Amino acid sequence: MHMQGEPRSMQQAPHYADVIEDVHRFLTERLLSCELAGIARGRVLVDPGFGFGKTLEHNLALLHSLQRFHGLGAGLLVGLSRKSMIGALTGQRAPKQRVIGSVAAGLLAAQRGARILRVHDVAATREALAVWQAVETAAAPAGTPSPRSARPRRDDED
Repeated sequence: MHMQGEPRSMQQAPHYADVIEDVHRFLTERLLSCELAGIARGRVLVDPGFGFGKTLEHNLALLHSLQRFHGLGAGLLVGLSRKSMIGALTGQRAPKQRVIGSVAAGLLAAQRGARILRVHDVAATREALAVWQAVETAAAPAGTPSPRSARPRRDDED
């Protein structure tokens, strides 16, 4: 997982020359370390670290450009559920009141290629994903793989 700084100081004026490139470079380096240790990229999940040493603008840029991380060859894990960025965007101060925004953010992440979503509101997220998948499958021309079958596969999957 990417995090700028240390937990106690990570939100004190986070700065990036280019948040997408900086996080991509960090994750690439970590994946290379895994490979040197004998762990295949396809067996690793990467997490851009939403909310960890990032401003609202950084988080939005990462979510918008999530597809950029597909080329890494690893699965993509995203945790946006009830984050302060959701509160900032929706005006919901209490984390428990951020369900709708969290589901929307999770759906956007899935549409942009996240393989695993860390969520608090499993049923609501599952319903939103089911609707999205149904629409995508219905709208696809014959012979086009469904979103579920089009997701990146791990080396050990059949």
